[in-house]
Amino acid sequence: MDRRVKPRKLTSILTYWTVRYCIILCVGFVMIWLIAIYGVRATAMDSRLNTAGLLGQELADYVVSTDGQLVIPQNINERLKSRLDYFNFKGDLCLFISDQEGRLLFSVPQTTQEIIDRRMNEDYSDVEEPQTKAVITPVQHNGAPLGQVTFLLSKQSLASNPHEVTIAVVALFTLIMAGWLTLYLLSRKLSRPIRQVAEGAHLIREGHYDIRLEVATGEREIQELVDAFREMAQRLKQLEEWRALSLAGVTHELKTPVTSIKGLLLAVRDGVVTAEEGGEFLDIALQESGRLERMVADLLDYNAMSAGSVQISALEVDLNGLISEIVYQWEMTNKLPGAEIKLVLSEEKIRSIGDPLRIQQIILNLLNNARQAQSEASSALIEVRVSVASGRAIIEVQDDGTGIAPEEAPYIFDRFFRGAQKKLRTRGLGLGLTYSQLLARAQGGELELVQTSVEGSVFRLILPLAHE
Repeated sequence: MDRRVKPRKLTSILTYWTVRYCIILCVGFVMIWLIAIYGVRATAMDSRLNTAGLLGQELADYVVSTDGQLVIPQNINERLKSRLDYFNFKGDLCLFISDQEGRLLFSVPQTTQEIIDRRMNEDYSDVEEPQTKAVITPVQHNGAPLGQVTFLLSKQSLASNPHEVTIAVVALFTLIMAGWLTLYLLSRKLSRPIRQVAEGAHLIREGHYDIRLEVATGEREIQELVDAFREMAQRLKQLEEWRALSLAGVTHELKTPVTSIKGLLLAVRDGVVTAEEGGEFLDIALQESGRLERMVADLLDYNAMSAGSVQISALEVDLNGLISEIVYQWEMTNKLPGAEIKLVLSEEKIRSIGDPLRIQQIILNLLNNARQAQSEASSALIEVRVSVASGRAIIEVQDDGTGIAPEEAPYIFDRFFRGAQKKLRTRGLGLGLTYSQLLARAQGGELELVQTSVEGSVFRLILPLAHE
């Protein structure tokens, strides 16, 4: 049974956001539209009720004769029709005029007393039908009631407008289309640079580092993303080139002593040298094998540190005493003839948190590098200083050697990097400073190059102080 999980089908950011924003937009606009329609209908109903009241008042004045009697004129139908057309009253409408006792005198459309009695309440003050509104205007003469003009209008006809639905639908459609177009254009503008970055990442994954992103955008965040990706691609290209170069350099550095040892041993074995020369050849082979052993040890230490398998202790260390002991032991066996090493300790006792063995490894590496920077033909000075600054323990190793070339200084802590002068003087893999920096950071500190020039270099090891 195939239990492999099928890959989830992905949607483009353009489709994903456009569809979801459009749904939200449509829902929002429909709700606004419904609220607006409700408000428009309520306003229209109030307006038409007021208009019906004015028309009722006009009819009430029209049916009163000069002698104060309620009389239905002969041309009332024509007058009423013109007014209804003018005010655009259509639909379910009933108008009737009754006297003070409720007797029906006139109606449009024509109806009967029985129907009117059934539709109105006992005193003719309101309509009995819930879906009908009654607009009642009293007929009076000098304050004396003569009867009433009654409009019976359905609530639906009061709120309806023949152009209302068309206008509302057109407005809603226009808003939705405008919103959708806006979202589509914005989503496309946003997705285009992201898509190009994704395509660039795909090319990098396949090993193509020459990426050109032709993206010009006004959005700061998108431009920062594109610029960062360009820099990352350039950095990856440099690292890949440097990896290939470093691999070739490491291979060469390891191969050289092996070839030398093999050649020397073959010469001794085949008897092509004298016994005295054979002894010298064996001494040289031992020196080369020792150098090869140190390079392999550096490589193993670096790999172990990178894999996190090196144990780092967090002990309270007396830096003055530890640095004094390290410098003394190193001076006994490693100082060049005529060279001087100067130790400047802090007047106060400095207690730091770290691993004494790892601190010793770092300081010895810095001292060895300082020695390699010196010339054996002249006197030299190496100075080691221990101090406290900004709540941190500071150990500085300064030499007066030839310094580091400015173009090489940014890369001295990169793995397998070796400067041009160092390649000529000593053999190695270029892992000493890289490994020392990893050790410093593992103890909560830092190793950095403070300054370098033709007059020498200063390296600084920073470690945390022990809490009192």
